[in-house]
Amino acid sequence: MSYQSSNPLVGEVEFALEGPWATYWIAFLRVVTGWWFFHAGVTKIITDGFAYSYGPAYMQQMSGTVLGGIPVWMGNNLAWLIEPGVPLFETLIGLALMAGALTRFAAFGGVIFMILFWVGNAGFGHGVVNSDLMGLLLFMTVIVLAAGRYYGLDAIIEDTELVKQNPKLRYLLG
Repeated sequence: MSYQSSNPLVGEVEFALEGPWATYWIAFLRVVTGWWFFHAGVTKIITDGFAYSYGPAYMQQMSGTVLGGIPVWMGNNLAWLIEPGVPLFETLIGLALMAGALTRFAAFGGVIFMILFWVGNAGFGHGVVNSDLMGLLLFMTVIVLAAGRYYGLDAIIEDTELVKQNPKLRYLLG
């Protein structure tokens, strides 16, 4: 009896990202990421309505980041947009991801939020690799793997005549 043939550690290693387990996992990541943002947005709406004053107040104190005076200016001058925008867009991004509709477009919005959070929290007290960067990576994964096509509404939307006649719309879907 040969040692080589009975040893499971010898031989080629193969990893294929296909089949039902991978699709389940991609869909799960999409839904969990969506829930994370939906929950963040809807709890702000329940608590503060569309007057999320913490956002502008936080930005007014962000003078020490790599963004310089930009966040301070935004906090002082764009509060009318930030207060309703943060809870509204977090909620909408989360809903879109959970449903798997306009997934790439929604995830791109999540990328924008996470870049702003990551850079805005640039004290990096816990290092460069922190929860904001992990959130950014989750949204990028959703975009790259076209996660809305797996058990999401994007798979149905892509079969419509509108999308078939305008194939560039698929870049927003998936």
